[in-house]
Amino acid sequence: MIVLADDPALSTEAFAELYRAAWGADAGPYVQSVLPRSLAWLGAFAGETLVGFVNVAWDGGVHAFLLDTMVHPSWRRQGIARRMVQRASALARDRGAAWLHVNYEPRLESFYSGCGFRPTAAGLIRLAK
Repeated sequence: MIVLADDPALSTEAFAELYRAAWGADAGPYVQSVLPRSLAWLGAFAGETLVGFVNVAWDGGVHAFLLDTMVHPSWRRQGIARRMVQRASALARDRGAAWLHVNYEPRLESFYSGCGFRPTAAGLIRLAK
């Protein structure tokens, strides 16, 4: 059974393990430096184990942004990400956001469309090399 938690306290180690499994990269100081500035975040737990996460960043006003939606590869295809995105949407609305944005790769279009997002034109500049 998967339990979603709003703004859970996350250990750096548990988050780093999930991030590495999901993205194949180091999470860096995410828990310490990113989460304190977020509007909300969700953790998906199987017992005590963090198996999913999504961050809701914001501009301090009416725009919120889904970032780093991830589910551990061993727990994918069970609807966890969809549940997290739905809950994150409700949290963002309840905390004052009027718009929820998300950027995604083309392969994820059907997932985000199924979560209620519609495509919009956007621009992107890669700043880091």
